[in-house]
Amino acid sequence: MTESTGSKEAQQAHDEWLQVESLDLDAQGVAHRESGMVVFIEGALPFEEVQLKVQRRKNNWEQGTVTSIRRESSQRVRPGCPHFGLHPGACGGCKMQHLDTAAQVAVKQRALEDNLWHLGKVRPENMLRPLEGPAWHYRYRARLSVRHVLKKGTVLIGFHERKSRYLADMQVCPVLPARVSAMLMPLRELVGSMDARDTCPQIELACGDAPDGTGLGVIALVLRHLEPLSAADIARLKAFAAVNEGVQWWLQPKGPETVRLLEPGGPALAYHLPEFGVTMPFKPTDFTQVNAYINRVLVSRALRLLDVRAEERVIDWFCGLGNFTLPLATRGREVLGIEGSDALVARATENLLRNQAPTSVRGALAPTRFVARNLFEMTPAMLVADGAADKWLVDPPREGAFALAKALADLHQQEDLPRDGWSPPKRIVYVSCNPSTLARDAGLLVHQAGYRCTLAGVVNMFPHTAHVESIAVFERA
Repeated sequence: MTESTGSKEAQQAHDEWLQVESLDLDAQGVAHRESGMVVFIEGALPFEEVQLKVQRRKNNWEQGTVTSIRRESSQRVRPGCPHFGLHPGACGGCKMQHLDTAAQVAVKQRALEDNLWHLGKVRPENMLRPLEGPAWHYRYRARLSVRHVLKKGTVLIGFHERKSRYLADMQVCPVLPARVSAMLMPLRELVGSMDARDTCPQIELACGDAPDGTGLGVIALVLRHLEPLSAADIARLKAFAAVNEGVQWWLQPKGPETVRLLEPGGPALAYHLPEFGVTMPFKPTDFTQVNAYINRVLVSRALRLLDVRAEERVIDWFCGLGNFTLPLATRGREVLGIEGSDALVARATENLLRNQAPTSVRGALAPTRFVARNLFEMTPAMLVADGAADKWLVDPPREGAFALAKALADLHQQEDLPRDGWSPPKRIVYVSCNPSTLARDAGLLVHQAGYRCTLAGVVNMFPHTAHVESIAVFERA
């Protein structure tokens, strides 16, 4: 092929109008050229006709950014954030703000169904109605990068630019709580005034909620500082907290274990599950769900689906600080929470003691204990040692629960394995933050462990992002 011929074909490809067929999990439109080549197009939506600027080209696919739209999707909306977009300097924190929120949920539901079928060969018998909540000001946790930019003469605080190591010049962030979004510029001024402005690379945000479970409570700001702070900087932090309601500064000189509260006293950082009469204190570096509203309705739905009876024993796998375990203890006879982190087991045990007494909505918690175990190295023998349970709740990280599902499948298939009276759970509710690992584990449970997938559905924990949270129910066949 001559250079002129190649250039002509490249120009024809550039001018070609493409019909967008679907949206992938990176929020890219998916289309095909007349040649059959797959094209991934940032900024394009299903059913649109678009042209693009190609930025990457391989033998069987291309990737680029939309440049023109000839037919626009009815689901395209005006983004709610001034920093969202495809322009230079745009924030990379959200990918779907140009798509109607209901359509975002439909895309995620389709992604869940596709993963379950293509990766696990599992079709749920019924699909659950998606769990949805507020589309804005929902993000109660965030890791905000901090940079003192000499060339700009300012401090930047927020998320990185789209596909860049540079920070976006963010003045607001509508997915953060409104009070936190309004603090971004004052925080930039504060850090810019500090002696340590060049050695504070990060502020981690963790918000509690009000005791009734609605509204914002404590706003914990964890300042990562690479050198000791001066007395003047400490005074600046205290002054900032004094004029910003609810703010607590925590200092982190090294790893997460070094985090400490700058000024002890004041209200505790905690979230609440009012339906179950449970309060969950936590440290700002502990894992808790980003979306407090969705977490409350997710816990409620998971317990309704598990349908624990008063005479039943339950195991909560990957239990964290007890987010599901303590509500389960308001329903069952006995609960065991199993978690890989010793620190979280300690926090969960503290939370159990704090919530033991009866409240106006429940009696005393059922006998409950927490143990630490490497859940990525589970074996049939370990499963048997933990004892039989009528029902399981499984809430793993992105890596999923493969070893747990495999141990359950081995016990189902290999009759010679010792059981000591152990029997498999009648029902499993699996909460997932990664549809591909859920699909893999669902394939094991359905095809090798003797279960049916009776229900599945998405949970819109992260509106405007491509993150898919979901829940699935498995019954003994």
